[in-house]
Amino acid sequence: MLESIIKETSEQPQIAIIWLHGLGADGSDFVPVIPLLQIECPARFVFPHAPVQPVTVNGGMAMRAWYDIYEMTLERKIDRDGIAASDAELTKLIQAQIDQGITPDRIFVVGFSQGGAVALHHVVRTTQPLAGVIALSTYSPDLDQPIAAVSHPSIPVAIHHGTQDPVVPESLGQRTHARLLEQGLKPSYQTWPMPHSVLPEQLVEIGAWINQHAKV
Repeated sequence: MLESIIKETSEQPQIAIIWLHGLGADGSDFVPVIPLLQIECPARFVFPHAPVQPVTVNGGMAMRAWYDIYEMTLERKIDRDGIAASDAELTKLIQAQIDQGITPDRIFVVGFSQGGAVALHHVVRTTQPLAGVIALSTYSPDLDQPIAAVSHPSIPVAIHHGTQDPVVPESLGQRTHARLLEQGLKPSYQTWPMPHSVLPEQLVEIGAWINQHAKV
């Protein structure tokens, strides 16, 4: 099980929010957003730390990463073994919440950048009817793969992207949205006037979305 930072808003949380950070960050990166989200029901936040590994585009420097990044082109080659390994770790994190009494339909997965790619990889393969998945400033790692129907097309998915993102161009966000629609999901798509980052008002919107989809 990946080491994680756990924060609870109540001694008896009714929902779980697993938040995957971006490349080179760690689980502490998004801990400060909790009050901005304004989550209405008792919640457990899980902020896992990605493994430390060499990253090709950063000269092989070792850092926390969910998978290796070979290149930064639009038609980038994907480290599929690395994504599959992180997806397996995410599955363990979800199961740990289930084991603690939170049903799958009360578990949200949020991912930023690399973490969002893992979240999107997971949502089209999961056998669990999750409460929702939020993909922030990211892309589907399956854009070059054959279209496959998802097991749970009713899982709510929200995609957020910055119109000024120099790291993950918004065109990848648009292609990801189209891809998920083809696979049977019904993702929402929202843009923000920002680079590769998040905005306070965006976090309020994310919290409202979670409140809307929390089944308590």
